[in-house]
Amino acid sequence: MKLLLDENLSYRILAEIQAAFPGSAHVGHLGLQSVDDHALWRHARDHGFVLVTQDSDFHELATLYGAPPKVIWLKCGNRPRWYIAILLLKHREELVAFVDDTETVVAELS
Repeated sequence: MKLLLDENLSYRILAEIQAAFPGSAHVGHLGLQSVDDHALWRHARDHGFVLVTQDSDFHELATLYGAPPKVIWLKCGNRPRWYIAILLLKHREELVAFVDDTETVVAELS
């Protein structure tokens, strides 16, 4: 499972999660910073990413369009990058099951 971290998350998280989530990327590394939500949604869909965000707009897009892409919605407030990395790593098994679940489109982590 490869994750796409949106622009409101630190790109430094990647170094801490890359072994557990190989192929993951940050929008800044892909030249997608400041693109509109629909363009980011399409990129995640077309390239097999699970979108990781703190933005409720992606929850709304997921409800409207369904998957793919799946969305991991971080509802933990403004936390340091290490906290978010640990959160993703701690819930890795649950997130793998979430990706395999054909019914659930959004996973909420807090």
